[in-house]
Amino acid sequence: MIIGSFYSVRAQDMTNDKLEKIIYVIADSLRGDTGNWQFMIKERMLVCITDEKNNRMRIMSPIIEQKKLAYVDMLKLMEANFHTALDVKYAISDGLLWSVYIHPLKELTKEELLSAINQVYAAAITYGTSYSSTGLTFPSKKENEEKNTKRKI
Repeated sequence: MIIGSFYSVRAQDMTNDKLEKIIYVIADSLRGDTGNWQFMIKERMLVCITDEKNNRMRIMSPIIEQKKLAYVDMLKLMEANFHTALDVKYAISDGLLWSVYIHPLKELTKEELLSAINQVYAAAITYGTSYSSTGLTFPSKKENEEKNTKRKI
């Protein structure tokens, strides 16, 4: 493994039990079964699904029905996935647009989990405006050119 030869990763040993306890503390409400929870943060539904056997976890929030997306919205979503969504991505599944964070379960830290929940929430509520998961963005080529032009003036 190329990456493994440069550094070693210490597993955080996140489990469904630890995950549920963290979500329980920060959520306004929590329901579901182990490895399949729905919870509310400020009136927005989020879902957390895990697969301990295959070491996978995802947190997601439904945004809008796919059929309501205009072509221009799809382009903005794809651009946001590159510049402003950061660790979260916009994705379509089962006829819905979602903001989603996917990560190996065992290696997930509490800090990463909290950041993931915040980013999924932010990406969902900024759909249609800034399409962003945090205040940090990676500027596009066009934005860099505009910034450089303003500096020259």
